[in-house]
Amino acid sequence: MALVRRDATSHPVEWPMFGLPERWRRFLDIDDVEGWMRVEEFNDGHEMVIRAELPGVDPDKDVQVTTSGGFVKIRAHREEKAEHTEKSGYRSEFRYGEFEREVSLPDGVESKDVKATYKDGILEVRIPRPANTSEATRTIPVTRS
Repeated sequence: MALVRRDATSHPVEWPMFGLPERWRRFLDIDDVEGWMRVEEFNDGHEMVIRAELPGVDPDKDVQVTTSGGFVKIRAHREEKAEHTEKSGYRSEFRYGEFEREVSLPDGVESKDVKATYKDGILEVRIPRPANTSEATRTIPVTRS
């Protein structure tokens, strides 16, 4: 297993939320643009694996995985409600929202080969990497003008 290295252009939108330092975002329990969906990418043999934390969602109706334009997009909807009725009063809490992440795909990936599974709050997307189709290295002569 190897980690997948991405450059700064891998994700179309990356910018810190209101310029808050990481320690303050963690303390205030807020995250940047990606919201609550944390993602990891790694290579497992001949497959690229994307794992996303999606606790408390129903994968049948609240999760959508699509491929388009060289990206795999994970979209999820979460809705949590809690109501507490006590002798001293009533309290209701809720959290909801839609979140999505895009991860760039290796060149030559066939979308029909992408598989997704959900277990114990983790969505796992497996993408078979195509056989190495890189060209031989060629030196390009530099001329003076």
